[in-house]
Amino acid sequence: MTPRETAIELFLSAGAWKAAQRRPFAHDASFRRYFRLTGGPKAALLMDAPPPQEDVRPWCKIGRHLESLGLSAPAIYEEDEARGLLVIEDYGDETFPLALKHGDSAALYAAAVDTLIALHRAPQAIAVDVPDYDERTLLEKASLLLDWFIPAIGGGVVSAEARADYEAAWRGILPLRKGVPETLALRDFFPENIMWLPARLGVRRCGLLDFQDASRAPVVYDLVSLLEDARRDVPEKLRAAMIERYLAAFPRQNHTDFMAAAAVMAAQRHARVIGVFARLWKRDGKPRYLAHISRVWGLLERSLAQPGLTPLKRWFDVHVPAALRRAPEAAPLAQERELTAMGASGALRLAEP
Repeated sequence: MTPRETAIELFLSAGAWKAAQRRPFAHDASFRRYFRLTGGPKAALLMDAPPPQEDVRPWCKIGRHLESLGLSAPAIYEEDEARGLLVIEDYGDETFPLALKHGDSAALYAAAVDTLIALHRAPQAIAVDVPDYDERTLLEKASLLLDWFIPAIGGGVVSAEARADYEAAWRGILPLRKGVPETLALRDFFPENIMWLPARLGVRRCGLLDFQDASRAPVVYDLVSLLEDARRDVPEKLRAAMIERYLAAFPRQNHTDFMAAAAVMAAQRHARVIGVFARLWKRDGKPRYLAHISRVWGLLERSLAQPGLTPLKRWFDVHVPAALRRAPEAAPLAQERELTAMGASGALRLAEP
C-alpha cells in the first residue's frame, strides 16, 4: 500500500466504520477523493483530502456554520483534520443535475434561490472567519485568463503593458460591486455542488457540498454562479424569474445597482473560470473542462455588453478578439487517458476549484 492508503486504513480502523467496505464514489477538480462506505453503522462517505494540496479545516468550519444557520451541510461523523480524512454524511445519489433532468426545473431553481435568500437573511451569516474577496483577490483571480487561457491558444505571454491595461480596466468597473451588501459567499454554488434531498423541508432540501472556499463577497456572487452556469444553458426567462424572486425578498435593494453588481461579478467569475478550465487541462491533465469554455465565453460577452463594463469590453476586443474566444484543442491521447481514469473512479462531480 502507498503511505496514503496506509493512513486511510489506520483512520478507518480506529472508528465505527472499521468493518465498512470502501468503494470509489466521486472525484472533482481538486485533489479530493470520495469513497462510499457500506457495512458501517449508517450510510457514509470517506473524504480523502491529502495535505498539503488540501486542507479540510475550512470545509469543516463552514459546514458546521451552515448547519447552525438551518441549511444542509453534510454531518461530520469522524475526522482527522491533520491528515485530511473525514467520514461524512452520505446524501445519496439524487444530484441536482439529475433532479433537473426529470423534475420541474423552475421549482428546483427556486429552491436553490431560496437557499441563498435564507443564507443572506441570516444575521449571523458572515459571523465566521473567512477571507475577503477584495479587489486584490478579484484581480488575481480574473488574471487567470491571462496566465492560462491566452498562452493555451497560442497567444504567448501577455505583455506587461497589456496586463496593466487589463487590471486598470477591472479597477475602473469593480466599484460597481459596492451597490449591494456583502455576505458569506459559498463561491461554488451551482447544480453539480448541490444534492437534492426531497425528504427534507424548505431550504434544507438543497444539500450543500463544496463550500471550503467560502469568502466575504457581494450577495450577487452565488446567484450568478447558479444562473450563469458554465456547464448548462439556463433559459433567459427562467434566469430573469429567479433574479426577480431573489429581489422580491429584499425590497429595499435598488434594482439598477443590483444588476450592475451582478454584471461585474459575473464578468469576473467568467474570466476566472475560463482561466481555471485552461489550467485544469494544461497543468492538471483534465481536458474535459475545455468543452465548457465556449459557453463561458458567451456568458462573459453578455456581461461585457452591460452598461458600465465598456472599459473591459474594449480591452477584450483588442487583445482577445472574437475569433480567439474558443477552447484550446486538447490532444486526443490526453482525452482518452482521462476518460479511462474517470471510468475507473465511479461517479464524477465536476466541481470547480
